[in-house]
Amino acid sequence: MTDLNTLTIAEARDGLRARRFSAVELTEACLAAIDRADALNAVTTKTHDRARAMAAAADARLAAGDAPDLCGVPIGVKDLFCTEGVRSQAASDILRDFLPPYESTVTAKLWAEGAVMAAKLNMDEFAMGSSNETSCYGPVASPWRRPGDNRPLTPGGSSGGSAAAVAADLCLGAVGTDTGGSIRQPAAFTGIVGIKPTYGRCSRWGIVAFASSLDQAGPMTKTVRDAAIMLKAMSGEDPKDSTSAPLEVPDFEAALTGDVRGRRIGVPKEYRLDGMPPEIEALWEKGRAMLADAGAEIVEISLPHTKYALPAYYIIAPAEASSNLARYDGVRYGLRADLKGSEGVTDLYERTRAEGFGAEVRRRVMIGAYVLSAGYYDAYYLRAQKVRTLIKRDFEQAFEAGVDAILTPATPSAAFALGEIGGDDPVKMYLNDVFTVTVNLAGLPAISVPAGLSAEGLPLGLQLIGKPWGEAALLNDATAIERAAAFVARPDRWW
Repeated sequence: MTDLNTLTIAEARDGLRARRFSAVELTEACLAAIDRADALNAVTTKTHDRARAMAAAADARLAAGDAPDLCGVPIGVKDLFCTEGVRSQAASDILRDFLPPYESTVTAKLWAEGAVMAAKLNMDEFAMGSSNETSCYGPVASPWRRPGDNRPLTPGGSSGGSAAAVAADLCLGAVGTDTGGSIRQPAAFTGIVGIKPTYGRCSRWGIVAFASSLDQAGPMTKTVRDAAIMLKAMSGEDPKDSTSAPLEVPDFEAALTGDVRGRRIGVPKEYRLDGMPPEIEALWEKGRAMLADAGAEIVEISLPHTKYALPAYYIIAPAEASSNLARYDGVRYGLRADLKGSEGVTDLYERTRAEGFGAEVRRRVMIGAYVLSAGYYDAYYLRAQKVRTLIKRDFEQAFEAGVDAILTPATPSAAFALGEIGGDDPVKMYLNDVFTVTVNLAGLPAISVPAGLSAEGLPLGLQLIGKPWGEAALLNDATAIERAAAFVARPDRWW
């Protein structure tokens, strides 16, 4: 079989256990697809030798009857995750050729389940971006294109390489991270499923930090069922991460009945933005109708502080980034600027960071340092944290009033062309996060599900937001949308 890479994780699991094909054969199909897809620039490091060894070990486990759900399944890894002995540089020159001597907890959990590391995947530098154009490796091109238009489209960001790799069948699933929408937005742009779990569901240990109170790892997959399978393997308490929750991990897949009868789904009126494209409004209405037809009750709700979410996020996230990125000084590891002509250690720091950080990272570090500085801390950072508390309270009140989940668009538009947005006005790019940042500020779980196509034939996604630790119910709600939408569109191969 030459098209094994097009399988879902669930299909591959069943096929491997039935011995219809081997993990080695499945892995070779993905490695061949990776080698044919250089035009996408989704892969930063090919790990063929390691993948083949892991696949052989998986086959041995399968033969012995010791086969967890992910045993033998090729998974792509965002470059933000430290992988022992494999280049992990967060798409930044300042971590050029960094080889971690340790494994992130999330990837270690996946490898313990028998998953195969197919490749390391491209991303925005330090996860700062919404289009995968800030990477030191260069931008990722989406496998999707507008009909009759050869301009490359963004796969979204920051997990753009993960999204493109899954959508192009380079791997059966991928791990991403979500700080303000970096799993859900690229999932919506590329027609796949992406879930950001509750903050603390997955360990952050071994993931290069952007904004520590917002970052969370999650799976990016072809189906909701696959997301449930991966999320179970990735989740759990970690003594190395004090923010990981000491909670038992549910069997998320077992919750996928698709029965949403009696569920109350909130529709926030504040998400109806001025200038929202008609096709986004139509998709949202379609989502409401699909859930209602499945037996859910649709209720309008108010999240009154939503309008303050984006400015609050772009104060808090840069503030945390400026603190986290202070460790990159050119002394301990990573890039060190040429010492010739150096005037001391301060000069070394400044030159290293100027050379190693890209423009967007430098912009956010400067914003963060500014809002944390004496005289401005109270005016900006402290006020943004108070707004964050109000946003979290809005969600709590909605759930306390009997709402079980909240339905919104995932993005304000379909994917745009590389270079089309941003330029001299970065705020235009930041607006891509308008529907997603509230979830990170409140620490809630949320999922993006492909639900339709734009007028230009590009994927559009719907977002469901759940209660804290309610991923099982959230995934079931998403299953109802997935079944009703019956999204089967695939990009035409051009790469």
